[in-house]
Amino acid sequence: MLGLNNAITEKNNFYGNTDPIKLVEKYGSPLYVYNETIFRERCRELKNLVTYKNFSVNYSVKANGNLSLLKIAKEEGLNADAMSPGEIYVEELAGFKPEDILYISNNVSAEEMQFAIDRDITISVDSLSQLEMYGKLNTGGKICIRFNPGVGAGHHEKVVTGGKKTKFGVAIEDIPVVKDILKTYNLNLIGINQHIGSLFMDGDKYIEGAQSILSIAKNFNDLEFIDMGGGFGIPYKKLASEPRLNLQHLGKELDKVLHQFAEEYGKEVTFKIEPGRYISAECGVLLGEVHSIKENYGITYVGTDIGFNVLKRPVMYDSHHDIEVYRKDNIPSKNSHPVTLVGNICESGDILAQDRLLPQIMEKDIIGVLDSGAYGYCMASNYNNRLRPAEVLIDSQGNDRLVRRRDTYEDLVRNFDI
Repeated sequence: MLGLNNAITEKNNFYGNTDPIKLVEKYGSPLYVYNETIFRERCRELKNLVTYKNFSVNYSVKANGNLSLLKIAKEEGLNADAMSPGEIYVEELAGFKPEDILYISNNVSAEEMQFAIDRDITISVDSLSQLEMYGKLNTGGKICIRFNPGVGAGHHEKVVTGGKKTKFGVAIEDIPVVKDILKTYNLNLIGINQHIGSLFMDGDKYIEGAQSILSIAKNFNDLEFIDMGGGFGIPYKKLASEPRLNLQHLGKELDKVLHQFAEEYGKEVTFKIEPGRYISAECGVLLGEVHSIKENYGITYVGTDIGFNVLKRPVMYDSHHDIEVYRKDNIPSKNSHPVTLVGNICESGDILAQDRLLPQIMEKDIIGVLDSGAYGYCMASNYNNRLRPAEVLIDSQGNDRLVRRRDTYEDLVRNFDI
């Protein structure tokens, strides 16, 4: 196999005892591939982020809900957050107990809320009306509230979840109303949380957000936990040597903040974080095959089977993913030139990478889309009645195994009343 632009996966031995060509031959294309060793390393990095004793890392299932990865996260001692009853369901299958799960609800129905109440799972509400709903459903119960501290961060406006232009959280000025509702329904506020956004690379912004939520916490006397949210970023431009988030600096500064707050609060509350993509993004590579190459009005289009039904981030967020190229025959590429990588969906926006400088690509080459382990498969769809890909895990011994099968045509009509 000839690898082009493949310095990243070669350096970390991503494919273990196999290679991308063999994986596609065995499991088909497109194909999501996850590396267990990298996944576990990221879990451990965040588990050891601070020295503060009562510290909890919540795995964000919305980033990657593959059951095998969930089980690994549980083995590594992580807890989990959930955004829906479906996420609660798979977390339970993975072995998470009610006390391990925080249901961070957003504009949910009474039925969804009751689903979590019946399982004795802590619920976080993010509006006064949802707090009222919870009070009516579970008078005298325990509750968590998501506040908006007025601080936001993220790589795109669609993923900034804090600040003054977002739908999330209860505004700080509504704290007196919150207390009134708590009293009306005899609710016990056991936790507060926030989330400033996704993919921050500046740890100081996170510290600013943490200090904001801790200032809110001082308005409540007997909290059991404070969830500071997450959105920890990863370098998507590795081939250009983009620096990593400085976890050592972030952890050191966060540690100071946590110890100081606990001392002032008079109680060693549990602090939670939601690192989001940080744990799963880099453990995943999406493989796809090149089926056509053509010139259109001076633009070279490389046509692949990686449509936005398979990976939605580039079309939804203008996201960058580094690209590696793998070739079965050891035919070298003569030069590099700008190309636009596209998928097989009938949409002009079906673009994977635009005007990207890459080594000469040939038909039948395999494309590797790096850092696809977060918000990849979980956002995949059957648009154009395309089949969702399989998922494969490279285990800690370097062996590959199927962890989710590819869709079949029968799956497309499974729920129809024919």
